[in-house]
Amino acid sequence: MNIFKQLWVSLYSPKDIASFQNQGIGKTILYVFFVSLIAFLPSAYYFGTMMVDGIDAMHETVSEDLPQFEIKNGTLTTENGEPFAMNKNGYQIFVDGTGTLTAEKVAAKSDEAVALLKSELVFVSGGNVQSSPYSLLEGDNQEISTWLDSVESVLPIILPLLLLILYLFTASGIFIKVTILAAFGLLFKNALGRSSSYRHLWRIGAYSITLSTIFFTIMDSFQATVPFASFISWFVTLMMLYLSIKETPANKKLD
Repeated sequence: MNIFKQLWVSLYSPKDIASFQNQGIGKTILYVFFVSLIAFLPSAYYFGTMMVDGIDAMHETVSEDLPQFEIKNGTLTTENGEPFAMNKNGYQIFVDGTGTLTAEKVAAKSDEAVALLKSELVFVSGGNVQSSPYSLLEGDNQEISTWLDSVESVLPIILPLLLLILYLFTASGIFIKVTILAAFGLLFKNALGRSSSYRHLWRIGAYSITLSTIFFTIMDSFQATVPFASFISWFVTLMMLYLSIKETPANKKLD
């Protein structure tokens, strides 16, 4: 069965998931990477859009429209006694050297924003927040504008590397989840009187994550908020794991 058909049947069929327990570990690992890629796509899109549009918006305004500021030793200072805000090309841009604004407050004010805060640079796109300290950023308006121009020129190189790193973090999180599921599988198989070993349960766990992962990927694509998302994700996944283990042969040694 190819990987796409495995993805499809893993959405609804515990019996098919149970049948995958004897396949090669390499194919199972490939499947986890494949599901991780699907789960990562919405984040990749919004992160890429956020970087490109956000840097472009900042580059156009930082030297002309923003109040005078300076970043030195990781801290932003301005002459303004209160946060500055303006709208540019659909982006809300903030400059705050007072420490009043935080990344969370910026995200609450706008779904599309760029903020130069007292100790961090914040991008918000589609409600998703990314922040970074000023470790590589120093200077005043003109110097920052020149730096942003350099960033724009190398963005086609930097962005794929950043996306690769973020994808690897996503995949590692899913691998950890599968490993934890396999541990739960040991409890389920003892309760059900099954003889599956840990390596078989790991394979079953890898396919049991499919339904919840695809569901939340679709929700992320539409930027929909799901109440108690973590609880729902684990509950659905554990139920699929339990039902799949229940489909395995009882009291039978596996190869």
